[in-house]
Amino acid sequence: MSLVNARPEAVPAPSVTPAPSPPRTVTFRAVLLGMVLMVVNSYWVVMMERIRYSAHPTTISLFFNCVFILVVLTGLNGLVARVRPRWAFCQGELLLIYAMLTIDSCMSAHDAGQILVPHLTWPYSQATKGNGYAQLFWHYLPAWALMTDKQAVQGFWLGNDTLYTRAHLLAWLQPTLVWTGFITVLLFVMQCVNVLIRKQWTDNERLTYPLVRLPLEITDAQPGGRGRSGLPLTRQRLFWLGFVLAAGIDLTNSLNYYFPSIPAILTPGHGQSSLDLGQFLTTKPWNAVGWTPASFYPFVIGLGILMPLDFLFSSWFFYLIWKLQHVIVVSNAWDANPQMPYDKYQAFGAYMLFFASTIYLSRHYFRQVVRRALGLSSDIDDSDEPLRYRWAFVGIFVGLLLLIAFTMALGLSPWLSVIFFAVYLALALAITRMRAELGTPVHDLHFTGPNWMFTDFLGPRALGPSNLAALSTLFWFNRAYRSHPMPFQLEAFKMAEQSGARREMRRWFWALILAGAFGMVCTFWAMLHTYYIFGGQAKSAGTFGNEAWDNLAGYLKAPRQADPNVAIAIVVGFLFATFLQAMRVQLPWWPFHPLAYAVSGSWEMNLLWMPLLIAWTVKSVLLRYGGMKMYQASLPFFYGLILGQFIPGSLLNIWGIITETPTYQFWQ
Repeated sequence: MSLVNARPEAVPAPSVTPAPSPPRTVTFRAVLLGMVLMVVNSYWVVMMERIRYSAHPTTISLFFNCVFILVVLTGLNGLVARVRPRWAFCQGELLLIYAMLTIDSCMSAHDAGQILVPHLTWPYSQATKGNGYAQLFWHYLPAWALMTDKQAVQGFWLGNDTLYTRAHLLAWLQPTLVWTGFITVLLFVMQCVNVLIRKQWTDNERLTYPLVRLPLEITDAQPGGRGRSGLPLTRQRLFWLGFVLAAGIDLTNSLNYYFPSIPAILTPGHGQSSLDLGQFLTTKPWNAVGWTPASFYPFVIGLGILMPLDFLFSSWFFYLIWKLQHVIVVSNAWDANPQMPYDKYQAFGAYMLFFASTIYLSRHYFRQVVRRALGLSSDIDDSDEPLRYRWAFVGIFVGLLLLIAFTMALGLSPWLSVIFFAVYLALALAITRMRAELGTPVHDLHFTGPNWMFTDFLGPRALGPSNLAALSTLFWFNRAYRSHPMPFQLEAFKMAEQSGARREMRRWFWALILAGAFGMVCTFWAMLHTYYIFGGQAKSAGTFGNEAWDNLAGYLKAPRQADPNVAIAIVVGFLFATFLQAMRVQLPWWPFHPLAYAVSGSWEMNLLWMPLLIAWTVKSVLLRYGGMKMYQASLPFFYGLILGQFIPGSLLNIWGIITETPTYQFWQ
């Protein structure tokens, strides 16, 4: 018999054990625990940033309050897993709670809810004959969106009162519902935009999302974790070395805070860890550099190590370039114009370049997204996305219609309302992209949003009092963008995917919307509860409640002329960033990153340039002499630097709140 034609003996097929399905992450218990912790978190954030005016976790890209709660939950979960394994939360559940807390922190942040609540009360409760609010703009204000009950607001500002009276609760009900509804729709629109870009950035371009690495590392050893990092952080010596080093520095500075005879690490100053170099430059034009703190924040060094090397270098380099621009302005006597060199608008132009280039480079992908949404043949499958593309487009369209209708009801012209949200979403997309790609530690953009750009470029007279009043009402979420929620939404989707919860993306979508709406309610509660006790007048530092209304009064009393230099500065920033981007593409060795030009002009970079310079030096040495292998092996040490400040700093802050005593603050 030919071997070719021989019938092979029947061999039984090997039995295949089906892989266990990953545990569910969006569970009732996880969402419920997340909501309970959101109440606690909002109160903690308000107590830190508003009542004590210290620590300010929401002014940095990685919120230390959320990381601390995640560490505590993970530790407790490990103990539960030893006793009752079935009761333990899986990694995805823990990360969902963390994501909900980050959205909640965005709502109660220094640049959001903490401005909103005093802002709503100011134009009526603080009106006097001196400021002329009543005569100047009361008749232009949308009273239905503000707090007009002076009697209810009296306890808010004076303190020694309580929120929990029928009159106070009813007075605050309408503003709470109005602005919770507004922010929920805005969050929904941004989350729909994230649905459309998620696959391109995460699956196709494989952006690294540096800011989600630490939460993933913290929870990696929990049930359902992927085991990417090998040993848990707590079993790695390098982690403990970094942790003890950072914690030891803060412990020394804490002792110095109470016992000045104990020397501090560096000179205490702003944030208790900086030395102003500007004080050594006393003659013109060099004194134009102004406040230039040389700070030392170990956790920022840890964050910097996770950033790309060229962006890391460019961040501190362009910070010095911005200082040099101010020196050039003074040396040429151009400082008669206080806005020179229009740095915030140059930065805005650089952001717009990043937005435009992101859309242009993804144009083929977006064409397929549109085809899929229209039901045409497409190379893209949206079955596992947080929302079908068709419904994401519908959500954006309907959401924007609602937002435009809302702002028109406030008094904003239709054309200006459309441009307002176009600019806002363009900035939001640019911020989201740079966090996903680069992990930038700050993105504050002070006084750069549509409110400021419209009034500076077009001039108050051209806008008219109704538009100016409406823009002033919208001031609270456009003063700065340090705690912008859109990047946190996209990072939550990344954590869901990394924890094996991709099949539950749609549940994550709605859990995050719930977190945003409930987070705004928690923010109102935390602000009102604390202010009625402590009094807004006693804790008014940094509320910015008066800022928009004082500006509005100034616009109406003495309206400025339109300033064409604003447009020139935006174009200059856009073109210079375009040049940097072109050189970066053409020359592999080009070290200047265009987005760093925008980020480094921010106020917050004053505090970070020195730690980022240290991080760049360390990372350069690691990669040059040890390569990628040594760099990866060193990461636990830098995670230790971050947690070595976050955990002791959080504990010390909680102790200060409980005992009502001042404490050393490791950040700001």
